[in-house]
Amino acid sequence: MGLLSGKHILLGITGGIAAYKSAELVRRLREAGASVRVVMTAGAAEFITPLTLQALSGHPVATDLLDPAAEASMGHIELARWADAVLVAPATANFIARRVHGRGDDLLTAVCLACSAPQAVAPAMNRGMWEDPATAHNVDTLRARGIRVIGPAEGSQACGDNGPGRLLEPEVVVRHLESLFTSGVLTGCRVLVTAGPTREPLDPVRYLSNRSSGKMGFAVAAAAVEAGAQVTLVAGPVALSTPKRVKRIDVVTASEMQQAVLDHVGVTDIFIAAAAVADYRPQVMSGRKLKKSAEKLILELERNPDILALVAARENAPFTVGFAAETESVELNAQQKLQEKSLDMIAANRVGETLGFEADDNALQVFWDGGSVLLERARKTRLARQLMELVAERYHHKHNSDSVIKLHAKDPA
Repeated sequence: MGLLSGKHILLGITGGIAAYKSAELVRRLREAGASVRVVMTAGAAEFITPLTLQALSGHPVATDLLDPAAEASMGHIELARWADAVLVAPATANFIARRVHGRGDDLLTAVCLACSAPQAVAPAMNRGMWEDPATAHNVDTLRARGIRVIGPAEGSQACGDNGPGRLLEPEVVVRHLESLFTSGVLTGCRVLVTAGPTREPLDPVRYLSNRSSGKMGFAVAAAAVEAGAQVTLVAGPVALSTPKRVKRIDVVTASEMQQAVLDHVGVTDIFIAAAAVADYRPQVMSGRKLKKSAEKLILELERNPDILALVAARENAPFTVGFAAETESVELNAQQKLQEKSLDMIAANRVGETLGFEADDNALQVFWDGGSVLLERARKTRLARQLMELVAERYHHKHNSDSVIKLHAKDPA
């Protein structure tokens, strides 16, 4: 399993003879660990049946823009939110032209317009169509808009011509798609992430904790690896697999998490505190199970250490990012924490019965001194990549600013 492991890949198939290769492409994507859903145009269904792609992907194939079976009849929005990346393969000259002009009159183009995830097209067409100036202009336009163009290859074509325009082989397309998830913006950086809840024991069988699943913190750790960083993850008790190339340290209590962080923060460039650390712990832990005897039980609690504040207050502190899960006054409370704890950045979200904890999706409002940005509701894996882009941008901005200040300080003038 590599960079596509656990990723949600939306595969768009358009109407060209190369559509027959999409069956193998689905198989290759799933072998790489990706979950695949397929959207087909009407033309694509003339070359390969939806039933074939459904059997290979394990999901129903979507074909209709106006689908009454979809949630609120807006299947394109559901799919756009689901996808970590959109790949259109094969992408015909007609689809590329419609994509450039912002058409949204079928399901595939509507999904592409609605989706903020990385997108790629793998062109497949006759040599003459590929070399036509209009197609060349359209392809250049897609590249300029940040859409990855994968291929095409050269060789013999179904029409009898020989030259550029062949769809790349599925295994090659998959390798190119993996590169969508590697930015390198944090290459050489050491990132320390905390994730999940802590458990504060009352007695040998009971504890105080919270509903944090650790999903956001684990997604942040994985996104940091994709950004090129060396990542250490301090995880509370969660039922999640360790992201690839991440060093994981398991802890249970807030005190254990504090010690693990302090053991590693001295060699850390960026500290991201995504854990939901218990604010209080029992003043005394009972050595035996507390019996149900009295009508009321009074617990005396004491404050746990504020790990985030301790790190931010260190001399030569790393670039420090906090999280704020709030039920009300999200912006006000987040900005207050940003200032009071002297953080470089804070990511805030509203939590409740259906938001935040335990869910696979979320929304974040990110603040720093003098700026903020709203990350719209999406899967936590995508939010984590968007957040890491912001972290990298602000980290390098601060690093470069500090270098300029030091340079001026040495200037005898």
